[in-house]
Amino acid sequence: MSDIYKELKKRILILDGAMGTMIQRFNFSEADFRGTQFKDFKHPLKGNNDLLSITQPEAIKSIHRAYFEAGADIVETNTFSATTIAMADYYLEDYAYQLNFESAKIAKEVADEYKVKTPKQPRFVAGSIGPTNRTASMSPKVEDPAFRNITFDDLYKAYKQQVAGLLDGGADLLLVETIFDTLNAKAALFAIEDIKAARKIDIPIMVSGTITDASGRTLSGQTVEAFLISVSHIPLLSIGFNCALGAKQLLPHIESVASKTEFYTSAHPNAGLPNAFGEYDETPEDMQGQIKEYLDKNLINIIGGCCGTTPEHIKAIADLAKNYQPREIVNIF
Repeated sequence: MSDIYKELKKRILILDGAMGTMIQRFNFSEADFRGTQFKDFKHPLKGNNDLLSITQPEAIKSIHRAYFEAGADIVETNTFSATTIAMADYYLEDYAYQLNFESAKIAKEVADEYKVKTPKQPRFVAGSIGPTNRTASMSPKVEDPAFRNITFDDLYKAYKQQVAGLLDGGADLLLVETIFDTLNAKAALFAIEDIKAARKIDIPIMVSGTITDASGRTLSGQTVEAFLISVSHIPLLSIGFNCALGAKQLLPHIESVASKTEFYTSAHPNAGLPNAFGEYDETPEDMQGQIKEYLDKNLINIIGGCCGTTPEHIKAIADLAKNYQPREIVNIF
């Protein structure tokens, strides 16, 4: 576990890019999503990307390999929506633990391959913990502001199961990401801390929020500073932002957090903003040019990509980042 701390002192670490973007390239059918295990399942499963860790594991392995080949130090497990809460949309709540276990296991297998191939460049698996499709802070009913469709306890239980599966499968660290509601994230962090205590283990935790618009706030209304303060009671490996914005739009928010935290900082922005068709147009060269400003300003310890990014984007970022020193951790208080 401590290896990642050693590596962060030496260099900027590279996180992988988008899983969904790469899965789309396979153009999987309903039958492909079902595989053998779910051949006769009563409900449609196409679009459940997390399920592919069980039904199409070689495809997911190939994506991890592509990102490692591109220079990634850290790959994320294919578990962004692998909670009982999110899996309820597909009637697959009972498979949440298995999804996390298998996803971490296959990512770890590929990471171990690359540890042998490149022994001087350790590779790590980050257990991806997404925000779920519910929000504990806000009502989904305009006419009833007090209504909630999820409770803190519901989230805690779901996250605790997810974390158990990720750890049992071999994840090296945990990434609570795309946080639009900090109360959801607090449930995840509470679950992680409880499991750490019960198992008498320590595991690095990355936290990555999402700024949803030009106001510089999360969906639940927090500023960058408020978000940082609200999670800094947990001993984190890193804090940063991902998704929603491209690198150019995300830059001022990364600057803000980098100047106010003693944790390592991370960013994995989208490949620009989506076009009218929901696609991302920024080329690897476009994104590399924008990331350069992060590095010139010494803002970053971990850098990667989110929606629309590919191994080509990650290679461009990795080729650039190797020429820079990581942001130094200083006591700002």
